[in-house]
Amino acid sequence: MAQDRGSAKDAEFSDWMAARQAALLRTAYLLTGDHHGAEDLVQQTLAKVYLTWGKVRDRDAIDGYARRILVNENNSIWRRAWKKRETVSDQVPDWVPAHDAYDEGRSSALWNLVQTLPRRQRAAVVLRYYEELSEAETADVLGVSVGTVKSQTSRALATLRTNAPDHGISRALDLGEEER
Repeated sequence: MAQDRGSAKDAEFSDWMAARQAALLRTAYLLTGDHHGAEDLVQQTLAKVYLTWGKVRDRDAIDGYARRILVNENNSIWRRAWKKRETVSDQVPDWVPAHDAYDEGRSSALWNLVQTLPRRQRAAVVLRYYEELSEAETADVLGVSVGTVKSQTSRALATLRTNAPDHGISRALDLGEEER
């Protein structure tokens, strides 16, 4: 009986993971700016979600919980000693990029520009505009007030608008402004 519950839990988690892994990887990449770091971040996030899977009562809230873990892990990864001990390998692993419907091919330059933002501003922009969360949802994921989300997003957008021409980005086309 207990084994059946464990199998059902594993199957339910596997189904959720298969459905959400690409989106989590996309968000992790936008937070880290590095494919390998994003894969590590998603792996850590999925492990933590799995460990608490049986305790989560509101399955509708699991996506927000996973995003919060993702952001928190990204913010704390630089404090870990093992991060400083990582070594570079001369073997390139097989990697197939996950393409998402939001990417229309012109976003590479824009996301390179987004990567220049400070971590908190970048997280706010990624969650608000790429993940399409509300200000309240973004505040909840980041563990800050709605006012902080507004100010971080405002500063980030101002920086992006200022620096866009230097990176060959049309402000009206890529930053959501209307032509005047």
